[in-house]
Amino acid sequence: MGTVQIVATVLVGVVTLVAVVLAVRAVMQITAVIRQGRPDPERFTDKGTRTRTMLVETLGHTRMLKWSVIGAAHWLVMVSFMILFLLVLEAYFEVADPAGGLPIIGHWTVYGLVTEVIGVLGLVGILVLIAIRQRDKRQKVSRFTGSTMWQGYFVEAVIVGVLICGFLIRGFKVANDTFEYAAWATPVSHGVGALLPAAADGPTWVALVKIFISMGWLITIALNVTMGVAWHRFLAFFNIFFKRSPEKPAGSGLGALKPMMSDGKPLDFEEADPEKDQFGVAQVEQFTWKGLLDFSTCTECGRCQSQCPAWNTAKPLSPKLLVLSLRDHAYAKAPYLLGGGGKDLTGEEKATEAQLAHMDVLALAEGNRPLIGTEAEGGVIDPDVLWSCTTCGACVEQCPVDIEHVDHIVDMRRYQVLIESSFPAEAGVMLRNLENKGNPWGAPQNTREDWTKGLDFEVPRVGETEDFDYLFWVGCAGAFEDRAKKTTRAVATLLHEAGVKYAILGEGETCTGDPARRIGNEFVFQMLAQQNVETLQEANVKRIVATCPHCFNTLGNEYSQLGLEVEVVHHTQLLAHLVKEGKLTPVQPIEGDVTYHDPCYLGRHNRVFDAPREVLGEAANLVEMPRNSERSFCCGAGGARMWMEEKIGKRINVERTEEALATGAKTIAVGCPFCYTMIGDGVTGKGEQENVEVVDVASVLLRSIKGDKAPA
Repeated sequence: MGTVQIVATVLVGVVTLVAVVLAVRAVMQITAVIRQGRPDPERFTDKGTRTRTMLVETLGHTRMLKWSVIGAAHWLVMVSFMILFLLVLEAYFEVADPAGGLPIIGHWTVYGLVTEVIGVLGLVGILVLIAIRQRDKRQKVSRFTGSTMWQGYFVEAVIVGVLICGFLIRGFKVANDTFEYAAWATPVSHGVGALLPAAADGPTWVALVKIFISMGWLITIALNVTMGVAWHRFLAFFNIFFKRSPEKPAGSGLGALKPMMSDGKPLDFEEADPEKDQFGVAQVEQFTWKGLLDFSTCTECGRCQSQCPAWNTAKPLSPKLLVLSLRDHAYAKAPYLLGGGGKDLTGEEKATEAQLAHMDVLALAEGNRPLIGTEAEGGVIDPDVLWSCTTCGACVEQCPVDIEHVDHIVDMRRYQVLIESSFPAEAGVMLRNLENKGNPWGAPQNTREDWTKGLDFEVPRVGETEDFDYLFWVGCAGAFEDRAKKTTRAVATLLHEAGVKYAILGEGETCTGDPARRIGNEFVFQMLAQQNVETLQEANVKRIVATCPHCFNTLGNEYSQLGLEVEVVHHTQLLAHLVKEGKLTPVQPIEGDVTYHDPCYLGRHNRVFDAPREVLGEAANLVEMPRNSERSFCCGAGGARMWMEEKIGKRINVERTEEALATGAKTIAVGCPFCYTMIGDGVTGKGEQENVEVVDVASVLLRSIKGDKAPA
């Protein structure tokens, strides 16, 4: 070992020791922050499924590959990081011996070939990602807006530097005639070697630079524990493993909302005490440990932001920026919490005066910030951000590391509604109507069956008949809202035509509680849901068909939390089945093209994409909007936004309506009464009501079957 090798080895040893010590400290810091969260025992169930899902999503890149080129490039970079770690390890041996290599496998030709190929592809992948970042950040609405750009540039530069150093080390070995691999296995390395002069110490110097770059990266991320663009490559495996629904790879926070939890157990409202039990989230440490892991894992890629209907219509909500705000707040507040500080459920300080006296003043100030509050109040999350969410699930659908944005937003809403009584004023009317009238419109209960008037057949009622295969859940919109009544009548007519045995509850039906739960009023949801569960159990209902995706989702996914096990189908699913069975036969194609708008709670939340299209395909020529299926754009009504004024930015329903009109279709088909209202209002607002019609899928099918005889 020469002087150069001795000096280089000492330098490598020092920088590596510093990097490892700092990295261990950083891991302990991250772990300590995550451990501040509340218990979440359900995350440890079914470890086999969790492991399989984690491997599929990480190694298979199932989320990332939905973005085609970006996904493929990222996969190459990920694989190069994992496999070329061996080349970083090999560099330690090359520092000490310029002609050395990795013991045991370092001389295998297959090792040389694999690392050569991965090195080339990894370099191509990172250059593609660099080009995409530079292109996208210049767009008017960029998914990188708000991301910490220097961190992204730093990580990209490190990857490029490490990969180039790998080829330079091999090139010098070729020039020195000490390279162990044939040209056919490592053509790029031999090509680089042909351009380099012979230099005995060349591999040592480049290996030293390579290790300095690698350890510099480790030191940098160790000193920046909120650097998600780097830490996600470690934390993502855990975050995906502990996702809420490992059997649902399409989205972890979709479908049912989690019940309100206190110390890891569902809250019992009959015994709950706000001074002893947690009602929603008022402090960042009241999120579960999985929530804090979510915030730590965010890579700031902005895919959630790019798909968010609020962000795309100039609202203040960006799911990415919300998560980053919570992450930065959690880590800034951590010294205060770890020092014994924090507020109890009554808002009283836990720390003693002596403990507070020794705390960092900045951490103490962070600890006193309200979680929800305006800029003037020093709030972490602005109220306008919190109430802009439609709970459409587009953010969760796109997140490559399974962050559960919707759950966190609803948990914060719950505290605001139930404890602070702080929510948009117009939503208060809806909540009072739910409590007093059993429906958000405040319509009299004795008018729930008015939609049946004028039909030329009798609609069977539960109680009057026991012989029914399906309970037809009409829903509040289907019973009271004029446009939605057309859908209800069309579905009833089609079921009658097909000879399906069904019945309705009539005045025995009440709101499922969906708008109450998504605005955050879990108490009203529980009250309505318990009433409906008892009614359904008494009627011995086994199967339900619903026209409203919100009812469909709540009945099918959330009432099981209250002990109801029942099969629920959307009306488009049943109609598609009846058409396939030949019980309904379209005979007259609808004039003009039809485009279909996927309701969020039918499509993304419950993966029902094909059935509505199958029905429409039998009755009309279907043309798709650019954003469809799992990437469909929300109508703006979900998350109880149906009953809140849209005062900021462009109206979401107008954005979606413009996209539908751009297809040139004469008919816009929907599968949800909320979408019916929102898209219908959008068409009217654009002055296109004379040229374009908005109707439900059921109405399209009925017209195709009956032609001019179909009811208006």
